[in-house]
Amino acid sequence: MSPATPAPESGGAALELLVHGVGGATPESMLDDPRTVRVTGDRTAAVYRRAEDLDAEEHPERYAARPVPEAYCWSNLTSGDGARALWLLLLPFMVANLAHWMRPPAQDRPALVRLYGVIVRLVALTLTVLLTAAACEVALDLTAWQCAATTACTDAYSWLGFLSAGRGGWWSLPGRRLALAALVPTALVGLLWYLSNRTWSAYEAQRPPTGYDAPVTEPGADTEAADAAEPAGPVELRPALGRPGFWYGRRLVARLRAAHTAAGFLTVAAALVTATVRHDAGSSGPRTVLGWILQAAVAVLAVVVVWVVCRRGRSESRLDLRVERALVSWLPAASLVVLALTALHAGWARPGWISSGTLPGDAVFGALTLAQGGLVVALGVVALLLQRPHRDPRTALRGLGGPAVAMLACALAGVMSGGVAQRVADWLDGPATPGMGDPGGPRIGPPVLLSWQASVIPVLLLLLLAPAALLAARTVLGARRLRSAVEADYDAAGERDPVRTGQIATGRARASLTDSAPVLVGVVSGATLLLGAASVAGAWASGNVPGRAFDGAHPAIASLASVTQALGSWMIGFGFLLFVTWGRRAYKDASARRTIGILWDVGTFWPRAAHPFAPPCYAERAVPDLTWRMSTWTRSTGGRLVISGHSQGSVLAAAAVWQLQPATRSRVALLTYGSPLERLYGRWFPAYFGPEALRALNRTVHCWSNLYRATDPIGGPVRVPAEDGRPAVDGAVLLDPVAYGRTRRHPLPEPILGHSDYQADPAFARCRSGLLDRLPSAFPRQRSDSPLDQGISGMSSG
Repeated sequence: MSPATPAPESGGAALELLVHGVGGATPESMLDDPRTVRVTGDRTAAVYRRAEDLDAEEHPERYAARPVPEAYCWSNLTSGDGARALWLLLLPFMVANLAHWMRPPAQDRPALVRLYGVIVRLVALTLTVLLTAAACEVALDLTAWQCAATTACTDAYSWLGFLSAGRGGWWSLPGRRLALAALVPTALVGLLWYLSNRTWSAYEAQRPPTGYDAPVTEPGADTEAADAAEPAGPVELRPALGRPGFWYGRRLVARLRAAHTAAGFLTVAAALVTATVRHDAGSSGPRTVLGWILQAAVAVLAVVVVWVVCRRGRSESRLDLRVERALVSWLPAASLVVLALTALHAGWARPGWISSGTLPGDAVFGALTLAQGGLVVALGVVALLLQRPHRDPRTALRGLGGPAVAMLACALAGVMSGGVAQRVADWLDGPATPGMGDPGGPRIGPPVLLSWQASVIPVLLLLLLAPAALLAARTVLGARRLRSAVEADYDAAGERDPVRTGQIATGRARASLTDSAPVLVGVVSGATLLLGAASVAGAWASGNVPGRAFDGAHPAIASLASVTQALGSWMIGFGFLLFVTWGRRAYKDASARRTIGILWDVGTFWPRAAHPFAPPCYAERAVPDLTWRMSTWTRSTGGRLVISGHSQGSVLAAAAVWQLQPATRSRVALLTYGSPLERLYGRWFPAYFGPEALRALNRTVHCWSNLYRATDPIGGPVRVPAEDGRPAVDGAVLLDPVAYGRTRRHPLPEPILGHSDYQADPAFARCRSGLLDRLPSAFPRQRSDSPLDQGISGMSSG
C-alpha cells in the first residue's frame, strides 16, 4: 500500500480526513500505522490520528510540509452489539423508508411532493398493521382459536392442554383463549416500540452541534415539500441535504412512532373485538353494547392514527427542536387502554360459544393486499407526474424507482408474515400441507389468501429465470467483446495471455451488471403486483386453498395447483427459517453481524421519514460529526482540508460538505473513489443526488476529483463535466490490475481489486497531492479558548 499521505511542497497546514466505506475499516489500516490515538468521539464513531501527529492542532506550523491524516471510523453505527441482529426484523420497514427518498426531482410542485410523501407513509403504516396481523394470525387464530379447539391438536402438543376446549378449564372459553394469546402480538408491538425508542434516543434525539457554521435559516415552516419551492428573501439557496434540519428527524420519528405503536395495539384490539362482536350480534344487553362501544373506539382511534400519519412530513428548512408530547404520550396509551378493555370484554363468559373454522376477521389480509396495491399504483402515478417535466435518461425506471421499491417492501413483509403463518400452521397440522389436512384430522391452516400468496412464489421464481438468464448471457458476451479493449488498454500485443485477458474482461463485465439492477427491480416489482392481484382474486373467487380450489378440474391442473401450494409453502417456510438463522448467527458472531451491517450501511443512510420502526439513520450522527470536524480544523488553524471518502464514505463526505458554509467550503477539497454517488444514489435518488445536485456540489467546493475502475461493481464516474473554468471531476478510468503481467516493478501477478484498496494505485497519491496543491494557502488564525475553536478534546488511546 502507498503511504497514507503524500507531501506537497507548499501551502501550509492541511488536514486529510479519511472516511471509510461499507463494511468498515480499522484506523490502523486507514492511517497505515499501528500506533493510532482516538482524538475525539466514542466507541461508536470516532476520529483517529497517528500518535506522532497528536499535536497538529496546537502546532500547525510544524506540518506545513505535509498534511495531517485523520481517520473517521463509523462502522459501529450499523454493526455494533448483538442487539443489532434484531434489525433484520425491520427489513421491510427499511425498504419502505427508501421509497420515500426515491421520488423524482420537482420544482414549484409542492402539492405533488407532499402527496408523494403521504402515500409512502400510508404504505409504511400498512406494513406495521400487516406484521401485527401476522402475529395475531399465529397466536390468536392458529393457536388459540383453531388448535385449542381440536382435541387431536392439543393432545399432540401438551403445553396447550390448559387451553383445550375439550377439558373445560377456565381458559377453555374461546374469548379467554384469545385474550391470553393477544399478549404475543402486544409484546411484538412493544418490542418494536422499544427498538425504535432506544435508537431514537441514540440517533435522532441527539441534537447536532450548533454554532460551528451558523447555518442560514430559510423561511418556510416544515414539510418534505420545502425543496420544491423557492424560498423568499435574500438567503442562500441550499440543496436539500444542506438544510439545517435535514439530519435531525427527532420530531417526525417521535410522531410516527406514536402513530405506528397505536396502530399495532389497535390491530390486536380489532382482532379481539371483531370476534366477540360477531358472536354477540344476535343478543342484547350490556355485553353487546360494550362491544359496539369498543369497536367504535377502535375505529375512531384508527382514524386519528391515519390523520397523524398524513398530517405533516419532515421539517428540513430549520432545526426543529419541538416534540408534540401530548400526541406522543396519549395516542399509544389510549390505544393500549382500549386493547386492555377489549381483552377484558373477550374474557366475558359466553355459554355455547365454540370456535370453528378460521378466526372471524381474517379478510384483513385481503384488504391490506388491495390497499397496498392501490397505494403503490397511486404512488406510481404521482411519480410519473413529478418526473414528466424533468426527464433524465439515467434515472432508474424513469422515475418509478420509489413505487417499485415500495412494492418490494410490501412483498418482503408478505413473505415474512406468510412464512411465519405457514410454518406454524405446518407445525400444528402435522405432515399435511397447511389447509389440506385429512378430513378426520385437525386441518389447521392460515387464511386462504396466505396460501395463495405462497403458491405464487414458485411462479415468480420461474418468471425471474428469464431476466437472470439474459443477464448471464449478456455477461458472457460482454466479456468476449471486452477482450480486445483490455489488450488495447494494457498494450499487450507482445505478451497476450488469454487467461489473464479473460479474467480482466470478465471482471469488467460483471461490474457492469450493477447498471442492470433497475430492470431487475422493475421486473420483480411488476410481477409481484400482478401475482398479488391474482392471488387475491383466486382466494376470493374460490374461498379455498389452491390445492382444494381445483378439485374436479383436469388432473394435470389439479396436480399443478397442489404442487405449487406445497412447494410455495415449503419455500416460504424455508425462507423464514433461513432468516431466523441469519439473525441468530448475527447475534452471536461479530463477523456475521458486520457482514449484515453492510446492508444497513447502504439502506440506513437516509433518515426515518416514512417508517419509525426502520433501523436508525447513522448519517444523523456521522454527517454532523464530519461537518463539525471540518469546521473546527479550518477555524483553529486556518488551514486547508481534503475530505477523502471511499464507497459509502464518499456519500457521507458529500453530505457533510453540503452542510458547510461557503467560507469553509472554499477551503475544502473533495476526493472520492469507488463512489456510488452517481451510479447508485444519482440514479435511484435523483431529487437529492441527481445531475444538477452533483454539479452544484462541484461548484460549491474548491476542487473535487473522483477515481473509479471499470472492474468496480459499486463505484463509477460521477459524470460532472468541466464548467466555469473547473476541470471535469472524473479522471481517466484506473486500470485494474495496475499491471497486465509480470514486470520489473511488479514481479508477482497483480490482483484484480475491483472495489477495494484504491490507495494501492499510484494514481491515488498523485490525485491527492494535486488536490492539496490546488487549495489556497493556509492563513493564520487567532487562538481562542472558545469550545468552537478547541478542535481536540477528551483524547484517549485507541
